[in-house]
Amino acid sequence: MAKVSKWSEKLFGTPLFEPLVAFSYLFPLIYLAIFLIVPVVTMLLIAFSYEGTPSLHWFKNILSSSYYVQFPPQGDFVNKQITATGETVYLLRGIDFGVIVNSLLVSGIVTILASLLGTIFAFVMARYDFRGKNFFRIALFVPLLVTPFVNAYVIKRMFIEYGIVNYILHDILHLLPFRIKVDGLVGVAIAQAMAYYPIVYLNAYASFINIDPTLEEQAENLGSKSLHLFRTVTFPLALPGIAAGATLVFIFSLEDLAAPIVFHGDPLAKKLMSFQIYSKFLGEFGERSPEIAALSIIMLALAILAFLGIRKYVSLRQYAMLSKGGRWKPRVSKPKPWQAVLIYALLLPMLLFTIFPQIGVVMLSLAKQWSVTVLPNGLTLNWIKEMIIKPEVRSAIINSLTYAGAAVIMIILLAVTSSYAAGRFKGALSPVLESIVILPMAVPGIVVAMGYFYLFSSLFPNTILDPISINFNPALVLIIAYSIRRLPFAARSVFAGLQQVHVSLEEASMNLGASRWKTISGVLLPLISLNVFGGAMLSFVYSMSETSTSITLGALVTERQPMTAYMADVMMSGVGSVHVVAALGLLLIIVQIIAIVLVNMITKQRYSFIGLT
Repeated sequence: MAKVSKWSEKLFGTPLFEPLVAFSYLFPLIYLAIFLIVPVVTMLLIAFSYEGTPSLHWFKNILSSSYYVQFPPQGDFVNKQITATGETVYLLRGIDFGVIVNSLLVSGIVTILASLLGTIFAFVMARYDFRGKNFFRIALFVPLLVTPFVNAYVIKRMFIEYGIVNYILHDILHLLPFRIKVDGLVGVAIAQAMAYYPIVYLNAYASFINIDPTLEEQAENLGSKSLHLFRTVTFPLALPGIAAGATLVFIFSLEDLAAPIVFHGDPLAKKLMSFQIYSKFLGEFGERSPEIAALSIIMLALAILAFLGIRKYVSLRQYAMLSKGGRWKPRVSKPKPWQAVLIYALLLPMLLFTIFPQIGVVMLSLAKQWSVTVLPNGLTLNWIKEMIIKPEVRSAIINSLTYAGAAVIMIILLAVTSSYAAGRFKGALSPVLESIVILPMAVPGIVVAMGYFYLFSSLFPNTILDPISINFNPALVLIIAYSIRRLPFAARSVFAGLQQVHVSLEEASMNLGASRWKTISGVLLPLISLNVFGGAMLSFVYSMSETSTSITLGALVTERQPMTAYMADVMMSGVGSVHVVAALGLLLIIVQIIAIVLVNMITKQRYSFIGLT
């Protein structure tokens, strides 16, 4: 008995072996091991095998191929074109360094742009009180409304020869003596930066408002002012949040499929790892391609290196405050005249520019057409009616709601058990559990999809779980994929709720004779129910808009495909109306707004943060 007690305390952090505590540890660990670690290991075995023996053959082939790594690069960053009317157009599309280097360059540029925009907006919103601030606060959330494919399509339309950018800069303001057009890698980078910078903003804003003002006041008393104060005190203290957001942006950019699919008309946009894995999967369907597995492993390695590298860098620096709990009043002041000019003359146009894609989605879903005009023209509800009436579209909507709803049930169970075990007990498994729960953020969705393809086709041949079989039903596979991919959002919310509930409340319940289960169900869960609800709502909306796994595994059976698979099919094939796709984007926007409003109203939280810290 003493050995069991010692073993239990070492592993689970409690001297008495309790099945419920053990379940809270083991269930999420086993679930994540089977459906996250094992698929990756399966790909590793395929990628590192050649003619039945362990080998680096496929990796050598990829890294030695000029298609994947190309030095010197080919192509011109800018190409001059002359239109039929004799006007000069400069096409910005990027330079071809090969698939792998292209992906790293695009992700790096997107991360830098998103970090600059996000940090600037966060600092202004956290430190200045100015007229129109509430508009800024609301508008900064607009780019977070995920509309896969459609927002990238709107951005592409913004930068065509006669799009809104040229209309404003060339036709009205005459700031450009020529027209510009973006495509290829440049178009992908702009679309991703405009979509992802609010992630940095949310994390940076949280860091800025949590800085102890006495630290900055002491620096000012010692003579530090303005830019020097920001560089030496404010920015270093906010760095953990900024780095967390930047890491997520890098990973999201690396795995993004929506922007490359929209810009795939330019061959250069196809030379990104995510698109290559996706297109090779479609082209070599039915084959366990070692090249796809090797390329997926390279993408996974880059994402995890970025994830671990930023966390390690942040952990090596000191960010301690003099006091804890954020009970101070944040430093907020009225902007000086020159600062107000910058806010209204530079930041306001920039903000309006970055929210236009979502506005464009709404306009496109309600417009009769959008061909050669600057903006969509006409007004109609036909596309929304078609979305409801058209059988394949209606089926896709129902499928998405079903898959996301079922996934949320599993996500809640995983989030509650993992957060309870990691937050309340400090056994040897606690750090392992904390790491593995957050790990899905670092694993690109396309890698998860490929891992499931290889795993399920091996373990369950000729069944509904075998993607190669004619009997394949993607429902269960997608539910599992969503539950893994979107778990971190709910887990973070539940863990935050647990931190706000003092453990003495549970101890008092158990001291009065209540069992562990009675204490959890009767005391703890009611106290954190709002956090559970908030995490569940966020996980639901992100599952609805999940792209990578949906357009690969979910698209294999047309009548079972989710919304995003239908949207990708229209964008890739050109069969169907982009206006109907925009209507689906509008539906996603409405669902997300409802979820955000409910979460903010019920949980009384002003912001829901996405990050790693």
